[in-house]
Amino acid sequence: MIHKEATDGKEFVKSSSYEFTKRLIDILFGLFLLTVFAIPMLCIAVAIRLTDKGTILYKQTRIGRYGKEFYVFKFRTMYSDADKQGPLITSSDDNRITPIGKFLRDNKLDELPQFINVVKGDMSLVGPRPQVPRFVEHYPQELKDLVLSVRPGVTGPTQLAFRNEEEMLEGKVDREGYYIRELLPSKCKMDAQYVLTRSGRSDGRAVYDTMAEVFGKLPKKLLRRKLKIETEAVVHVQNTIPDVNEDKDVRIVV
Repeated sequence: MIHKEATDGKEFVKSSSYEFTKRLIDILFGLFLLTVFAIPMLCIAVAIRLTDKGTILYKQTRIGRYGKEFYVFKFRTMYSDADKQGPLITSSDDNRITPIGKFLRDNKLDELPQFINVVKGDMSLVGPRPQVPRFVEHYPQELKDLVLSVRPGVTGPTQLAFRNEEEMLEGKVDREGYYIRELLPSKCKMDAQYVLTRSGRSDGRAVYDTMAEVFGKLPKKLLRRKLKIETEAVVHVQNTIPDVNEDKDVRIVV
């Protein structure tokens, strides 16, 4: 059996074995990750509750496959009702982000609950990024049906390419306008390209690159912290050692 999709009058085919295997991997891998990260997720939930009295999880309406609405789940990283007090798009300098929320967002830990969406079938591990209804309205008409013909993903080529999106939006007065005019068209084209060329290999590569990006951050941060401590120690020692002149006998006792 062959699954057909079309764009610009051209048809391409995607075998049902790919779709079946992809869904099976989504379920198994999603359950596996929810199990592995159960304790860290519990710790995050406790930290959110202790530092801020709002809800632990944040849910927002997104548009999924075939234009169907669903709630996407994330750990709450902003103060309660923040989405009602500002733009739908967040930048790295957004003052609505809580202290614990900044840490979670920087390390992508706020997205762990999305594996619930994966297991439920709302999302896939790899696919286009699910958007809110307001932004889907601005999809180019020639690409809209194509992008919405597959399940949205937790990660994907577009998400990786725009992983520093919040930094791109930093300092922008009209964040939503800038996002719709400048970023959304490029993201939509990349999502459409993914749909046209997706395969088991490309999906696996996206997962690998995502894991390398997320788990590679911690060693880098620890290394930067170590170098900073060592540099401060050297500077401290240099500042405490007295000047040595030829006519002075200075002993350094260890």
